[in-house]
Amino acid sequence: MSLEIHQFPCLNDNYGYLVHEPKSGATAAIDTPDAKAIEKALKEKGWTLTHILNTHHHYDHAGGNEELKAKTGCTIIGPKGEAAKIPGLDRAVGDGDMVELGEARARVFDVPGHTAGHVAYYFEDDGVAFVGDTLFALGCGRLFEGTPEQMWTSLSKLMALPDDTIVYCAHEYTQANARFAVTVDPENEALAARAKEIDEKRAKGEWTVPTTIGLEKATNPFLRAADPKLRHAIGLDAASDVEVFAETRHRKDNF
Repeated sequence: MSLEIHQFPCLNDNYGYLVHEPKSGATAAIDTPDAKAIEKALKEKGWTLTHILNTHHHYDHAGGNEELKAKTGCTIIGPKGEAAKIPGLDRAVGDGDMVELGEARARVFDVPGHTAGHVAYYFEDDGVAFVGDTLFALGCGRLFEGTPEQMWTSLSKLMALPDDTIVYCAHEYTQANARFAVTVDPENEALAARAKEIDEKRAKGEWTVPTTIGLEKATNPFLRAADPKLRHAIGLDAASDVEVFAETRHRKDNF
C-alpha cells in the first residue's frame, strides 16, 4: 500500500480516518465527525490536512468541515446530490468521478439510500473503500432519505468490488449488528463464528472495523438477499432480492 491510513475513535461510536499519501504529503480526513479529535490525530501523526472527503451531509460526518477549513485552508470535496448541505464545499463529485490525493486516486461511487446523495470513495490501487454509513460491518445504514431499491443498488455496487477490498465504515455498530444478523441467518456457520469473535474483541475493547467485502458477503445479512437459507428463514423464498433486503432492513429497524 502507498497510502497510510490512521483510524481513531471519536464522538460516541464514530471512527475518524486520516488518509496520507506520503510522496506528496497530501492528507485527507474522511468526513469530519469531530474537528478537535481530527486536529489531535493530525498533530500526533505530524501530517497537514489538505483535503476533506465527505460521504454525506449528516452532522457527525460534516460537522467539523468549516472549523478545519478555517484553520488549514483544506479543499472540501463532497457529494453532488447534497452539495447545498455540505458546509464549505469546494468541489462536488458524483458517480465515476476521480479524486486525486497526491499520487493516489479515488473513484467516487454514488451509493444513495441512507441519504439521498451519499457517496463512497474507492482507492483501487490500495484496495480500500471508505463507505460512510452505507455499509457497516454486519449491517447497512438506515434508510432515512432513500428507498430499499436505491440501497440495494448501492450495496450491489460495493459487493462488486474485489473480495479483499478493505472496507472502512463510519461507526462501531458491529456487535449490535451481529445480534440481529443471527436472527435472520441462523444457519450461517461463518456468521455464528464471527459473532463469537466480535463478542471477544469488544470484551477486550478492541475495534471490529475495518472489514472486507468478502467477509461481508459471507456474513452480512444485508448483502445476502439471494441466499436461499436466509430467504427461507424470513419466509420469502420466492421474493425478489430487493423485497428480501427490504424485509431484512424492516426487521432490523424494529429489532
